[in-house]
Amino acid sequence: MIEVGLNHFLVVSTLLFSMGIYAIVTRKNAIQVLMGVELILNSANINFIAFTRFGNFGLQGHLMALFVIVLAAAEAAIALAIVLNIYKTLSTVNIDEVDSLKD
Repeated sequence: MIEVGLNHFLVVSTLLFSMGIYAIVTRKNAIQVLMGVELILNSANINFIAFTRFGNFGLQGHLMALFVIVLAAAEAAIALAIVLNIYKTLSTVNIDEVDSLKD
């Protein structure tokens, strides 16, 4: 039977982080970019919990993960409000077409 260790958590976290960076760099849709940011934040949460579990740091990692979850919820709410406002104004959520906000 395979015992799940720190390396397993780090591999999963690295994969999530890589997928998040890929989503941010390659997507033009603002919603998909926000989903990439959420993947990156979730990979950080996995690291916090894994290092707390295997590093004997008490509850510090859990508290940081909780803080990141609250931060992600606030970021999602504000970012979606901005995206909806951009869509209402410009009828698009394509990041490349939103350069008229400079004016």
